[in-house]
Amino acid sequence: MKQNQPESLPRPEADWVRKIQKELLTWYDQNRRGLPWRENKDPYRIWVSEIMLQQTRVDTVIPYYEQFVSAFPTVKDLAEAPEDQVIKAWEGLGYYSRARNLHAAAKEVMEQYKGEIPREPEKISRLKGVGSYTAGAILSIAYDLPVPAVDGNVMRVLSRWFAWWEDISKAATRRRMEAVDRELIPAERPGDFNQAMMELGALICTPVSPSCDTCPVRELCQAQAEGLQEELPVKKKGKPPVPMEVTFGWIRRGDQVLLHRRPQGGLLGGMWGLPTIEHWQGSLSLGEALKTSLAELGLKVEPGSILGELEHVFSHRRWYVTVVEALEISGEDLTEDYRWVQESELDNYALPNVYRKAVQLATERQYAAGIQGRLF
Repeated sequence: MKQNQPESLPRPEADWVRKIQKELLTWYDQNRRGLPWRENKDPYRIWVSEIMLQQTRVDTVIPYYEQFVSAFPTVKDLAEAPEDQVIKAWEGLGYYSRARNLHAAAKEVMEQYKGEIPREPEKISRLKGVGSYTAGAILSIAYDLPVPAVDGNVMRVLSRWFAWWEDISKAATRRRMEAVDRELIPAERPGDFNQAMMELGALICTPVSPSCDTCPVRELCQAQAEGLQEELPVKKKGKPPVPMEVTFGWIRRGDQVLLHRRPQGGLLGGMWGLPTIEHWQGSLSLGEALKTSLAELGLKVEPGSILGELEHVFSHRRWYVTVVEALEISGEDLTEDYRWVQESELDNYALPNVYRKAVQLATERQYAAGIQGRLF
């Protein structure tokens, strides 16, 4: 049953803390996964891994991580790389603002800290894209500092250990948990302890059907003692993605296809993709809507058929995409946000997954029709 909540968690008893530290670290030493970012304590590599792991599964991250650190083995290499090259190396991971923030922060490290990633919490937290969790992970794992690193796994573990009903989606809850976690971290092996808590949440104390029978600290867990592990943690459900009708233009000029760089700051900001119309209003067909939109840029096209449809879900939006073919008839010089690209060179661009799927759909359609050039 849900209990009334105190303003803060009760301070854990010293004996309980010692048992948690001992049992959890012993379990971690025997069960830790052999992940590539655990091969050494290079703060740059730990930083890259933590940014990639945000909202992304470990198994998915591993090949991207290895490719990324191969392309940019040091913070200096990353800072000096062109943005397009960084985004291309990130291609497929999604949430591209993470890559841009990491790139910008690498430049900050080179300009402000002479290439050394700060070991002071207030300094490292000022780097672009580095929040309290990422800062804590880097500082504890790379620099052996007793700093909390509270992610979703850790919040779930703490909620169950203390049978705490506070909503973990709230910032205030995270701050309280960070305060409690700080009391749990041993002066020796703080990074291993933080990773052990994350590992426990990932492998044992899972969101659904936790493996309490194999948990090394089950006798110290209040939720386990009270049979509450399936009810905790409490997390308010987010709003479902907003549905949007979207049209992509597969616009050809001979063997070239038109790409458009999306406006900075919005969804997929600064990324290359196919010309896109969102929420077209009026009675025009999709092809005519595309034609009218491009005419405003000085580009005259002749709409063709609908190549196909696809669906793509972002965190806050659900796109229902229709891909429409069109052929350039005439056009003025376009702005720098538009670019004609050889179809054979599309792979050189870091297209977001939704556009990559559309390109695949369009090319498969044209080859299935037995036409390797114009579709008209």
